[in-house]
Amino acid sequence: MIVEARGLNHWFATGEARKQALFDIDLALPRGSLTVLMGPSGSGKTTVLTLIGCLRAVQEGSVRLMGHELQGASEAELTALRQRLGFIFQSHNLHESLTAMQNVIMGVQVRPGVPDVLARRAAARALDLVGLSDRLDYLPANLSGGQKQRVAVARALVGNPQMVFADEPTAALDKDSADDVVDLLKRLGAARGTTTLLVTHDNRILDRADRILTLEDGRIVSVKEQSRGSM
Repeated sequence: MIVEARGLNHWFATGEARKQALFDIDLALPRGSLTVLMGPSGSGKTTVLTLIGCLRAVQEGSVRLMGHELQGASEAELTALRQRLGFIFQSHNLHESLTAMQNVIMGVQVRPGVPDVLARRAAARALDLVGLSDRLDYLPANLSGGQKQRVAVARALVGNPQMVFADEPTAALDKDSADDVVDLLKRLGAARGTTTLLVTHDNRILDRADRILTLEDGRIVSVKEQSRGSM
């Protein structure tokens, strides 16, 4: 398992305003799988993603990511782990003044010591992987919404991460573009062993998941296993 969480609890605020957001979360994610995390707004989906993705400190419980225990990990340890991960969000967060190639190169620059020529080569490969080899020098203003999100996917994948965390990556996309993004993540799981945890409200993509976890009020209330071969 690339991720194992046991007894994960989390609170926000302190004192009288303190409120528990997660309750005894247990989950395990096999390498190469695509797991969808569903639930109503405020159910704790993004909190789970940020805790496992080293974006927030684990307060109580155990989370092992790629063999590393996150409970009690130092900021330096969390930073080193984040450099081995990819992140995709609903808002593509592209720099409007940079080309597609330059935006993707930023995904390489989080790793120190990568020569510019290798960074450009990796960025070109990642953009080719998402079907944008003919848009390398385009600014975001000249790309469609689906193309912008594919640039964001390429930026997340350029460092060949072992795991990708995606928070509502298809919410602003039409069905065909949404299918393209999720199918690409599925293919990476099969070809590279890349594991994806995808938070979504998008019912259109559920048939592509290997597993669907449903959260309500900070608790996992259902786990649905699906065929790894579905596309």
